[in-house]
Amino acid sequence: METIKEFLEIELISIGENKIQVYTIAVILLIFLFTKLTLWLIKKALFRKRRFRNLQRGSVYALFQIIKYVIWVIAIGLMLETIGVKVTVLLAGSAALLVGIGLGLQQTFNDIISGIILLSEQSIKIDDVLDIDGDIVKIQSIGLRTSKALNTDDVSIIIPNSLITTNKVINWSHQTMKTRFRIDVGVAYGCDIDLVIKILEECAFEHPDISGRESTEARLVNFGNSSLDFQVLFFSQNIFRISKVKSDIRRKISQKFAEHNITIPFPQMDVHVKSNVTANPPD
Repeated sequence: METIKEFLEIELISIGENKIQVYTIAVILLIFLFTKLTLWLIKKALFRKRRFRNLQRGSVYALFQIIKYVIWVIAIGLMLETIGVKVTVLLAGSAALLVGIGLGLQQTFNDIISGIILLSEQSIKIDDVLDIDGDIVKIQSIGLRTSKALNTDDVSIIIPNSLITTNKVINWSHQTMKTRFRIDVGVAYGCDIDLVIKILEECAFEHPDISGRESTEARLVNFGNSSLDFQVLFFSQNIFRISKVKSDIRRKISQKFAEHNITIPFPQMDVHVKSNVTANPPD
């Protein structure tokens, strides 16, 4: 025991009155390992399906992220106290420095505050499909400063949290698992309107990713300059890959229109040329 005690009391670094011994390093290591073990146990408990089957995955993830940050802040504070750094004195003495750092890292702090809002408010969750400035992305993780998402090209994107909280964001997954979409198409004047509506509804409903025949509807929406303008509306759960679904339906519409001699017209413009030539006066 004396040998162990002597080993733990070996002085490694001395800074003024503070001395870092082997014992200090051992305590810091124990705090680190205990923190990792605690977080692992909390994560296992939170994501246990039987106990938390009524909670959504995104809600559980947000709760775990908040707990993780709080525990790490406490652990780092304990580590500093173990070394001999008084955290309260350090914060009070460096107030002016922190103000300067805050001004320099204003955007970073803005992202961090936005991350806390996202994790606590839970308006955005894991696997939600968002429309951010016209870009369709699926949220993979929400961090304290940035969030990671996947776009429709399967490219991973790092998004600052402030971009989500301050901009107009459409959450396609917020209220329901299926969303209403539409496809616009124009046909030449003189075509059978009822036949066009029937073809549009059939082409949409025949796609395997479309939900509910009764909710699939085609409409004549306008008498355009060059065409009769139609719109087919449908519900789908395949929100993230809806561009592929729309492409398939458009191909089917084009095929059915060709079979029934229904023409999709080019834009047309009539140009009237007025002759302004005057007759030569007689000699």
